[in-house]
Amino acid sequence: MTEILQAVGIFSILVSALVGFFFWLIQRNINKRDAADQRRRIVRQEELDQREQVRYQHELYMMKSIDAAIALGEATARAVQRIPDAHCNGDMHAALNYAQRVKHDRKDFLNEQALHIISDGPMTGEGGTYD
Repeated sequence: MTEILQAVGIFSILVSALVGFFFWLIQRNINKRDAADQRRRIVRQEELDQREQVRYQHELYMMKSIDAAIALGEATARAVQRIPDAHCNGDMHAALNYAQRVKHDRKDFLNEQALHIISDGPMTGEGGTYD
């Protein structure tokens, strides 16, 4: 009788050890997969951050280009107005006034957006910069 109990006990120990080993293998595979997923997420986030930085730079250059175009248009209109033989009609004056109004409206809009960011959004980065 004790031999049967010993055999059952040894069998139970072996089954428990095998089940524990297989669960350990499964957990190890899950951990490897999680680590690989984490690395892929980090790489993807870095790509997204880089794209965001490129988009930011593009928008900045677009704003500078718009400012340059408006400044050039204003300078040209003022130069043409100073030419004595150039008979400027009301269209030139209206266009100049429109360009100035758009420039000021754009500046007001950007100031309003900056105020919303400062008052509503969290500040990040060092030195009080926004990232």
